[in-house]
Amino acid sequence: MKRVLICTGLLAMATTVFAQGTPASPPEKASATIGGKNISISYSSPRVKGREGRIFTKDGLISHNPHYPVWRAGANAATALETDGDLQIGNVAVPKGKYTLFVDISDPDQWVLIVNKQTGESGLAYDPSGDVGKVKMQMSKPPSLVENLTYTIDDAGGGKGKITLAWENHAASVPVSVK
Repeated sequence: MKRVLICTGLLAMATTVFAQGTPASPPEKASATIGGKNISISYSSPRVKGREGRIFTKDGLISHNPHYPVWRAGANAATALETDGDLQIGNVAVPKGKYTLFVDISDPDQWVLIVNKQTGESGLAYDPSGDVGKVKMQMSKPPSLVENLTYTIDDAGGGKGKITLAWENHAASVPVSVK
């Protein structure tokens, strides 16, 4: 009887652990060293999950956020940028430090990256008074559906690089350089 109770308890615990599995929007991090300076973006990566064509439309998934058309550029907590050197992101001067990234998607084909100095807030707590600056993003269509929201930071050499956000049928990039 004691063995049956122990086995039942272990089975219940294992079922709970496996049922929790991977979170719907697991935490991710993109990082690179450009011009000797470390740059990282920490974010939560939502999945398309069969909602292709219904993410970025005016009545799509993101339109339900309270600050729409400004999007937290990820899921859960705000997307965080950290740099240990002064950067130039597009035409925006970004001193070394920590920031929150948002994206204005009012035009689904021409996104605008927003670098905001407020940090630690939930992803839905956008306050434009904290904006360091905004930069138009270079839009493209990925060769295939991007199921998991993904940031990449690419070093192009010579203290220059590129930050890219890709999800669903959209990819948006901005140049970045170390000052």
